[in-house]
Amino acid sequence: MKKAFALFLIIACYLCYAQESPRILKTKFSKEALAQKIVTPEGKILSIGQVLNKHKGKIIVLDIWAGWCQDCIKAFPKAKELETRNPNIHFLFFSLDRTKENFARSLEKFNMKGKENYWFSEGWKNKFNNYIDLNWIPRYLVIDQKTDIAHYYAITPDDPELQRTLDRLTQK
Repeated sequence: MKKAFALFLIIACYLCYAQESPRILKTKFSKEALAQKIVTPEGKILSIGQVLNKHKGKIIVLDIWAGWCQDCIKAFPKAKELETRNPNIHFLFFSLDRTKENFARSLEKFNMKGKENYWFSEGWKNKFNNYIDLNWIPRYLVIDQKTDIAHYYAITPDDPELQRTLDRLTQK
């Protein structure tokens, strides 16, 4: 019984730490984070800076997810609602699937084709994810019209602060 309780405490502590909001909420991306390479479904390699610059002047919701992530899959209906409620917002999807084949399968399986998708071929540990203190997925960030970070940390698409940030930015 003591072993089971100790195991429960260890898991509970891990989960609390894993989902802990970062202490510093960043408002700009570092040069290293923007230089991080990502891959399109067609295999084209771009930097995150290039992708964000394509959308400069627009509001972006960045959704970091993976097909193996149960929390991401559970969040899809709420993420779809967020997208539907905000038709003038651009949604970018960054996948942490482990292989190119898994990325392609996830796009098909979860009806992600037709959306703007990218894949971190270097995996979870990369300069962008390290910079944004990625400790849980799904993870949502709001990027403003100047490509600054307007909302740094949300782990659910129905986080009320996410919608408040979008509303505030669209009223400018």
